[in-house]
Amino acid sequence: MLKFTKEHEWLKLEGDVATVGITHHAAEQLGDLVFVELPEEGATFDQDQEAATVESVKAASDVYCPLKGEVVEINQAIVDDPSLVNSDPQGAGWFFKLKLANVADLDSLMDEAAYKDMIA
Repeated sequence: MLKFTKEHEWLKLEGDVATVGITHHAAEQLGDLVFVELPEEGATFDQDQEAATVESVKAASDVYCPLKGEVVEINQAIVDDPSLVNSDPQGAGWFFKLKLANVADLDSLMDEAAYKDMIA
């Protein structure tokens, strides 16, 4: 199941763990990323709390935690090579995996059709 936020994050749920990243649209808007800072494993966040930071040649931007939960894994590959986010934002460019506090909270997020309508 793929869900989206109004801040241009995506989540893909597997069990009670969601893989989180930024959308193609967000990656295009940011331009070429030169720096990614991720949260530490074990960190807990509330919904919409700042969880990561990205910097591009254009600007710095926060990445928000889409739902309440605990970070159980980070993608060190994008710290080492931020261009992965630009080349494959909804694949190899994922940011972190989040063990959701409440899976039912996913219902508050947009599906792909609603997200596409929002950015159109």
